[in-house]
Amino acid sequence: MARIAGVDIPNDKNVEIALTYIFGIGRTSALKIAEGAKIPVHTKMKDLTEQQVQAVRELVERQHTVEGDLRSRVSMNIKRLMDIGSYRGLRHRRGLPVRGQRTHTNARTRKGPRKTVGSKKKETK
Repeated sequence: MARIAGVDIPNDKNVEIALTYIFGIGRTSALKIAEGAKIPVHTKMKDLTEQQVQAVRELVERQHTVEGDLRSRVSMNIKRLMDIGSYRGLRHRRGLPVRGQRTHTNARTRKGPRKTVGSKKKETK
């Protein structure tokens, strides 16, 4: 199992898919990395030589911000929005959708499970 950018890459997947296990690398970036390392896209990770794995590792480290650095950058950007009090920052702070989605219905992923408002019980006489 190859280890790139601190992530164990699965051996049984194609290079294109296996690289997407790294946070910050999607399909397009994975294709560019494979092309830059001169590796056929549909090659399994277990079939790569050590030199090819090293070439992929160097390309990822040199050209892409991934894993911990990217996560901290994203969280710092969100914190900055919240600190300056922008609309997007307020939406992040309240745990509501940030990009203009409706909240009357839906938005359950951001709002969490429903909180039922109980009705008054009837008084017995």
